[in-house]
Amino acid sequence: MHEKEELCQRIVSIYPDIGLCGIDVDVEFDESKKVWAVHLTRNGHHLTHFLDIPEADACLEGKQCVALGLDIAQLRKNIEGQGF
Repeated sequence: MHEKEELCQRIVSIYPDIGLCGIDVDVEFDESKKVWAVHLTRNGHHLTHFLDIPEADACLEGKQCVALGLDIAQLRKNIEGQGF
């Protein structure tokens, strides 16, 4: 399994306009659900996306982060006009 910081840095490298690790993007492994929780925060809006381990692995290997990208697009839509 990958490390928290590695996953966070990968997400920010794919979507550089979403913010910084530990500030606008936070990643933690939820032991009870066995998924990565990606917390996105911007201008008072918050969205949490859950990545299962195979999806997180595919994202880190540069294959795809499609579902996460859709949630990021939704967050952008929610704060449209507020200077994302």
